[in-house]
Amino acid sequence: QAQLVESGGGLVQAGGSLRLSCSVSGTIFKISAMGWYRQAPGKQRELVAGVASDGSTNYADSVKGRFTISRDSARNTVYLQMNSLKPEDTGVYYCNAKPPSLLGLAEYWGQGTQVTVSS
Repeated sequence: QAQLVESGGGLVQAGGSLRLSCSVSGTIFKISAMGWYRQAPGKQRELVAGVASDGSTNYADSVKGRFTISRDSARNTVYLQMNSLKPEDTGVYYCNAKPPSLLGLAEYWGQGTQVTVSS
C-alpha cells in the first residue's frame, strides 16, 4: 500500500509560479514512474509531466519550457515547478505513482490539489 499526498496548489495570477509537492509513503517510490496529471472542468484528465525511476522526464507540449518535474528519493517526494502560468493551466492536479507492470502492482493516485490561474 502507498499513500500520495499533494500540496502547493492555490490561486495565482497569469505569469506567476507555483511549486507542487507530492509525498509518497510506503516503499514503491524508488521503483515507480511518477507523474503529474491535471483535469480541467469538463475535460479529461491529462498527463502534464512524468519522471521515470531513472530520472528521465517527459512533458506535455503545452507545458514544455515552463514546467519542471523532479524527484527526491531521500524524501520520497516528487515536485512540479510551474512557471509562466497561464489561465489554461487551471485545474485539479493529481500525483500518480506507477510501479513497473511486471510486478503486478496497482498504480496510486493522490487526492488532487487545485491550481487556479487568473487572467
